[in-house]
Amino acid sequence: MTKPDILQISPYAEWDQTPLDAAYHVHHLSAAPDLSEIRAIATTGGAGVSDAIIQACPKLELIAVNGVGYDAINLSLCKARGVSVTNTPGVLDGDCADLALAMALGLSRAVPAADAHARSGAWEAANFPLQRRFFGAKAGILGLGRIGSEIARRLEGFDMQIAYSARSEKPVSYTYIPDPVALAAHVDFLFVVTLANAETRHIVNAEVLRALGPNGMLINISRAANIDEDALLTALETNQIAGAALDVFEGEPAINPRFKPLANVLLQPHQGSATEATRRAMGQLQRDNLAAHFSGQPLLTAVTL
Repeated sequence: MTKPDILQISPYAEWDQTPLDAAYHVHHLSAAPDLSEIRAIATTGGAGVSDAIIQACPKLELIAVNGVGYDAINLSLCKARGVSVTNTPGVLDGDCADLALAMALGLSRAVPAADAHARSGAWEAANFPLQRRFFGAKAGILGLGRIGSEIARRLEGFDMQIAYSARSEKPVSYTYIPDPVALAAHVDFLFVVTLANAETRHIVNAEVLRALGPNGMLINISRAANIDEDALLTALETNQIAGAALDVFEGEPAINPRFKPLANVLLQPHQGSATEATRRAMGQLQRDNLAAHFSGQPLLTAVTL
């Protein structure tokens, strides 16, 4: 039986590459292959697929994303072309939620600075300054989907007062505050977890940051496009907010140099799902979607177009 031709956009770990090569005739974008026979594209959430590549694949049927985000793919074009799209939700929720809380705790208790204080010998001369209490505070979750729900479940263990904003009210006990500005004004810690699309671009803007206020802290575990980065930098530089913990950035892996000297920001290299166990599970779900498609079975995690 002839293996289906698929296009791979970016490099994969060996544990993903080996089974892909075994099941498919894999063409690597880096080798500038002939795209005329490509039936599926395997990509990551960050790499996505350009419109030009989609248009250049006349037999394209499926784009399988290894990642939960699909904002780097033109869904309207896929719908017009009759191309299905899948992603890998669910399997990465716990790791992303864990990192969100680690970032919030690291920011509120200044863990990186405290580590440097101890290592440098500064502790011998002076105690480390007092920091912010985390447990029992008010937490807001902007986007109560799978990952947002996992964050909320963990926050319950810290006796947090939880509020959330979403497109519609959920059957949960948390306080529903649909307006992001009102949510920010209500909480001490604002977790940004919403998917990135045209509607959510810069949903956290200067107005939201002003509402969060000089005692408020922002944690972004979603996509950089959800925050107006210039407005955030201004808010951090002028102490309009107490601090921010960020896992994503515009133009990453390059980071705006204005972030680097700031003591009130905790920076992470986009590692929300970056554990081996989760990355293996994401790759498996991507391959399961590919296998389902080529065997004529329903897709496991289809994106609504």
